[in-house]
Formats: sequence, structure tokens, C-alpha cells
Amino acid sequence: MNPLDVVGVRVEMPSNQPIVLLREVNGERYLPIWIGAPEATAIAFAQQGLVAPRPLTHDLMATLVTSLGRSLTEVHITDLEEGVFYSNLVFDDGTTVSARPSDAIALALRTGTTIFATEELLDTAAILIPDEEEDEDEVEKFREFLDQISPEDFQAEGPQS
Repeated sequence: MNPLDVVGVRVEMPSNQPIVLLREVNGERYLPIWIGAPEATAIAFAQQGLVAPRPLTHDLMATLVTSLGRSLTEVHITDLEEGVFYSNLVFDDGTTVSARPSDAIALALRTGTTIFATEELLDTAAILIPDEEEDEDEVEKFREFLDQISPEDFQAEGPQS
């Protein structure tokens, strides 16, 4: 499993579809995942340290986990099947719960939990953006990527294992 950082959330034009971009911590690969608008907002709030006047769904989830005496230890983004990403929440007692990656990422940001992706997933779905040096360059490269990509580029060709 490879650790990932959350680069940020952007909106792909012209479809207005939000994307969360993850970056391989010890590499040059980036993993773009199309997400819903509410999850994009939840991720952006967490990244910016914004606190809503009342708990949002992911805030509630984090509070529930700790109130029940558990902690989220890892988030695993595991598969891409027919254009749909899959992930698991891994808790301190070994319990694993399936979750949408967008929800898992929003929860991980709120709990300080490390996000991982399988090598196979990165080999299949990640893109290379070499020579990352500064945040400004990173954002510009991501914008260029968004100008050239569409959701159809992530649909599987043939059977997936």
C-alpha cells in the first residue's frame, strides 16, 4: 500500500464535476477521483480547517467513532471497477468497513488518518506529473490535466480482476 496526500478539490470544466486529487507521498503519481458536490465541500472544509456551526455528516461520523471508543487507523483506496472507485475504512480493532472514497477521504482528513492506495490501483488509474517542486506548479499541472481529461478516460476496457 502506498500512502497518499490530498492535493485538493477542483471542478472539471465544462461538466462542472468536482474531482479530488491525491498525490503519492513517495512518488510522482497522482490519483484523480470524480466525486459529488457535497463530498467536495466536506473535503475542502476539512482541508481549510473550516468548522460549520453544526456538525456536518463527516464531523458526526468522526465524533461517533471516537465516542464509541474506536479510532480510524487507515483508509484504503482499493479498486476501480467500471469507472467506480472503492475504498475501506480500517479501525483500530481490525474492523474494515466499505465506504465511498470521497466519504473515506473526508473522514480521514477530520481524524488525521493516513490514506493509502494499492499499487495495482495506482498502476491502473494514476497519472504521472513529474518534477513537482512547488504548490503553484502543482496546481497549474492539475489544471492542465483537467483540460485534457474526461470521465470516460477512467472507464475500464474489458474485464477487470
